[in-house]
Amino acid sequence: MRTLLSKKLLPHRMPLRARLTLTYAVLFMLAGIVLLGVTYALFSQQIGRGGVKVLARTLGPPPAATASPGPSPTDRAIAVNDQGDVLTGKQAEELLRDQNRRIREAAATSLITQGGIALVVVGGAATGLGWLIAGQMLAPLHRVTDTARRIAAAPAADRGLHERIALAGPHDEVKELADTFDAMLERLDRSFDGQRRFVANASHELRTPLTVGRALVEMAMHRPSASPDVRQLGENLLQINLRHERLITGLLLLAGSETEITDPAPVDLADIVGHVAAQTSLEAGRAGVAVRATAGEAPTTGDAMLLERLVQNLVENGIRHNTGEGGWVDVTSRTRGGLVEIHVANSGPPVAPYEVPSLFEPFRRLGPDRVITAKGAGLGLSIVRSVARAHGGEVTARPRPDGGLAVTVTLPAAPDPYTLEPA
Repeated sequence: MRTLLSKKLLPHRMPLRARLTLTYAVLFMLAGIVLLGVTYALFSQQIGRGGVKVLARTLGPPPAATASPGPSPTDRAIAVNDQGDVLTGKQAEELLRDQNRRIREAAATSLITQGGIALVVVGGAATGLGWLIAGQMLAPLHRVTDTARRIAAAPAADRGLHERIALAGPHDEVKELADTFDAMLERLDRSFDGQRRFVANASHELRTPLTVGRALVEMAMHRPSASPDVRQLGENLLQINLRHERLITGLLLLAGSETEITDPAPVDLADIVGHVAAQTSLEAGRAGVAVRATAGEAPTTGDAMLLERLVQNLVENGIRHNTGEGGWVDVTSRTRGGLVEIHVANSGPPVAPYEVPSLFEPFRRLGPDRVITAKGAGLGLSIVRSVARAHGGEVTARPRPDGGLAVTVTLPAAPDPYTLEPA
């Protein structure tokens, strides 16, 4: 109940700086009100102790008519009113009491009114000063937040991990938080670097025995004394070896594409689309699939080899996962607003919408393509996404109603398309 009440009463998503300032202001006003009340109480108590002040007292014999036993002298008070009349006895005491009451009321009114006004003015100044102090105190936290936001907005999980906050200043809780965050980033950076180095080194080490194995199989197959069974076994081994080589090549390319593009160059995706369409025409002809290319001007900047691999993976994926005879693959490059796009759509078997996100994960394939004789290594779309993110772009995919997949790669356009040179 308390949680629900606090959520209803407190402002939604009020910044921490505003909450701190509001807390300072409320505490200052409460302290000022208490101080003003205590001052008023002490002031009233001090004035009340004064009693009636007598201007003069005289001693004289008591009147004869009212003689009574007791002390003979009589103490009489004398006071002068505003009109100059001299008052004695009870009249003088009443006049003094009335003057004392009016002085007390005037002083109390002046204290409360002027003190309240002064409290409001000083409270406003204290609120502004609290806002400035809160901003200075929260500035290191904003620096930590900005660094974390830049790392989170990186196109890949390991981008930006080289950044450090390196907060200077006194060793307080905020600096301890920043140092802990820097230590976490350093460990993550080392972990990702080690992972990339391991993949690259393992891929290089595995490529050599596969090359030697392929050469030995080919030598055995082409011997004059080789039987048909040996040649058939060699063909099967070469297919398995080729799949492993594709896997290793994909791992190398995936490890390389996840690094940041340090030296981008102008590239026109229209040239890449035309080149890839011509290069894959032979494979498409054997599969009975028509590749239709619409190479519109799409200037961007980046690594031409990686961008060519991106388009080639999309086209090859559309050829291999198709319907066979009568199938088609459409690849289009175009400029839209401040972005350039590569759109690849193909005919093929239906794809469930919930299976589309998993297609971009490494080694993820659909249905029967998960077997060892699959047409690819399961890294094609993973490489596409890594290359796109390395160039500051993104990839989206959706299943077509008639079957197949439509993939769109969006990349930043080149700032000046007239400076493009052939890549």
